[in-house]
Amino acid sequence: QVQLVESGGGLVQAGGSLRLSCAASGRTFSSAAMGWFRQAPGKERELLALVNWSGASTYYADSVKGRFTISRDTAKNTVYLQMNSLEPDDTAVYYCNADPPAIPWGQGTQVTVSS
Repeated sequence: QVQLVESGGGLVQAGGSLRLSCAASGRTFSSAAMGWFRQAPGKERELLALVNWSGASTYYADSVKGRFTISRDTAKNTVYLQMNSLEPDDTAVYYCNADPPAIPWGQGTQVTVSS
């Protein structure tokens, strides 16, 4: 059974930082592009960042460009999201998945940014 487990969320003040991790188990995704997504209450899930199989190429949504950094450790089958300069609008549940999102969604990790 393929599983994605996100961690690292929490409560942080505006301007603070968090580092999210996403561990994949059940199979390796070393050849797949991976991404981070988020879903805020009452809103659709949105794509934030992508990293290609090698880690050499990335994509960021305008809303997080310059503040968030995606990376991956293929040996550990783990994807990371470093989030800096957090804003209250970043409050959401954060998820990772492949691109396109073909893996069953994990539980996500809650990020709450207070003003």
